[in-house]
Amino acid sequence: MVQNVKEVGPNRYREHFGRHYEDFKVGDIYEHRPGRTITETDNTWFTLLTMNTHPMHFDKEYAEKSEFGRCIVCSPFTVALMVGMSVTDVSQKAIANLGWTDIKLTHPLYAGDTLTCESEVLDKRESKSRPGAGIVTVKTTGFNQDGKMVCTFNRSMLIARRGHSIEDQVGY
Repeated sequence: MVQNVKEVGPNRYREHFGRHYEDFKVGDIYEHRPGRTITETDNTWFTLLTMNTHPMHFDKEYAEKSEFGRCIVCSPFTVALMVGMSVTDVSQKAIANLGWTDIKLTHPLYAGDTLTCESEVLDKRESKSRPGAGIVTVKTTGFNQDGKMVCTFNRSMLIARRGHSIEDQVGY
């Protein structure tokens, strides 16, 4: 995590997070912390808020009869948590998300599991249409508390160059 502190007044400081395009290096890996322990309530709310009616996510009696023997965490919730956990390191200075590809759910998560993740910089290139930005692609990998890989995906973002982010322009 890149963290800068800017003095905004006498004895007053403001934290700044995130990386500009220039700060990314292909091959670097960012470990996103803290982890997040998933609760049954988290899973049920996300599932019902997104209108996912599959009982594997919220019906204990149904899930007990499955191969998993209990409710599993809704997979879009896993992806959403991993994206959120990675923001400070990879997309705090993003202008736009350009897409996610190759999402793989390799092991189920359950209520009570703690999710951690990391992102590896796969590629970066200057934007042809936006001179104040570049495109960065990362592979984000999630793990449970036992180190078992639970999910991977690639994500591409349009990232501001130094001097071109909203923070740089308005002093946020």
